[in-house]
Amino acid sequence: MRCSKPIRPTTSTDDLTARPLSHHREALRRARWGARVAVGAGLFVLAAPIALAVADRAGPTLDLPTRRTDLSTKDRARVRAVTRQTDDFAAAERFEAMPGGGATSTASITRDAFSHPSANLDFEERQTFFVGNGIFKKLWVAAPSSTAASDGLGPLYNARACQRCHLKDGRGHPPDGPDDVASSMFLRLSVPPRTVEEHDALAAFETLRIPEPTYGGQLQNFAVTGLSAEGQMTIDYEEIPVTLADGEVVHLRKPTYGIADLGYGPIDPAVQLSPRVANPMIGLGLLEAIHPADLMANADPDDADGDGISGKISVTRDPVTGDLTIGRFGWKASTPSVMVQSAEAFSGDIGISTPIVTDAFGECSIAQSICRDQPTGVQRRLGDVEAPDPLLGLVTFYAQNLAVPARRDVEDPKVLEGKKLFYEAGCVDCHTPKYVTSRKAEGKAQRFQLIWPYTDLLLHDMGEGLADGRPVGNASGSEWRTAPLWGIGLTETVNGHTYFLHDGRARSLLEAILWHGGEAEAAASRVRDMSRGEREALLAFLESL
Repeated sequence: MRCSKPIRPTTSTDDLTARPLSHHREALRRARWGARVAVGAGLFVLAAPIALAVADRAGPTLDLPTRRTDLSTKDRARVRAVTRQTDDFAAAERFEAMPGGGATSTASITRDAFSHPSANLDFEERQTFFVGNGIFKKLWVAAPSSTAASDGLGPLYNARACQRCHLKDGRGHPPDGPDDVASSMFLRLSVPPRTVEEHDALAAFETLRIPEPTYGGQLQNFAVTGLSAEGQMTIDYEEIPVTLADGEVVHLRKPTYGIADLGYGPIDPAVQLSPRVANPMIGLGLLEAIHPADLMANADPDDADGDGISGKISVTRDPVTGDLTIGRFGWKASTPSVMVQSAEAFSGDIGISTPIVTDAFGECSIAQSICRDQPTGVQRRLGDVEAPDPLLGLVTFYAQNLAVPARRDVEDPKVLEGKKLFYEAGCVDCHTPKYVTSRKAEGKAQRFQLIWPYTDLLLHDMGEGLADGRPVGNASGSEWRTAPLWGIGLTETVNGHTYFLHDGRARSLLEAILWHGGEAEAAASRVRDMSRGEREALLAFLESL
């Protein structure tokens, strides 16, 4: 899969960055503090670029490298050799048991397996990590409060702390029954563009989606005292039987989403709903450190090689720099960096303003004036936002350095057989096994590491079965980012469940595979045709990751 033609994304809608670029300008310059902790967007100096068209008409272009400029000729040969896909499944590959390279955690496997710092941090960096962890767990309260350092919650929100969505730094889940609160899953909202200005903003990537006029870009199911929550997500499931080649029947559950108890009047009839469970937090800094040229090498948006796989780069605008760049994070890869992801989560999920997203009223829309008039947690002596310097930087550093756990059972014959089947089924066409990160990565712990995330970070059409019908930037309503697989086998250990995919509809890894369609249909078909023993081996491999 090679990128041989200009990328021409569809001009549609965003995940989080709904505010126009002008909203961010002054705050974004202040966001580039960087001196207190080693944090940042993890962007690289890009040379030997290829200009990619990012609109169907004259407009902005995205310059990306065609080769790595951080490597010497000797290093380039070494990297090419070590990242070449194996065809020998008799034994584990060298260093395969350490998926995060030198940052891999070798701590005992417990419920805290996703919460350890990168193993190669020095003493001072570990201190920074644990301070960031404290802020990540902080419970925010409504303003005004006697605890001024912790007020500013909401007024509308989904959680009171980062940790409430990212439970144990792991994977969220849908409500498990009528009495379970949706604390780690929510609904994204948007509407189709209707005006010339909205179409122009999307074409220029000043926004990636048009928020619903009243309820904004995300449904908040909680509110501070005296206000109504925006509403409650509803889910109805339909069981769909799938018969495998050997006669085994697997039941998939197909969800239908709605909103009950609307708190601020009718919702736009053209609203587009898309559910999201919180992603695992491990390895984010390493994903950020993958060189753009390595992502470009796997992109083939027009399927020039005819293999049926047409992954494409997600295009987004970095609010810190104002430049177009690669999106890496989120279910549709709509966010460029860990810092921006953190700032958007502070705003959208908790209602806390930062130097990047400065609105103290969070996601309250213009139509929700009672919400926008609520007291804020801004302390003018500390700055103009509720989480001033260096709080965002500390949380970013924490998120960048949550270590990937070491693998288990890499030499087990059944696991090796499953690995071979994973390759033969074509899963590696999107779930790229390994990379060597950039020598110029922002953080020392992430530089020049051999990592095994099993993702290409590209957008792929996953078929109508998984489609949400809600475009985000240049991702269509049926395209999703290839999810990293590292740590996936520890989901039950860490989070006590086995719910997978963007909305947790899959109750097992096998169900998740069977939902794959579109570009992944051929691989899923090969899994359906496997014998029971082969499927068990495949699952054993995935559970070892």
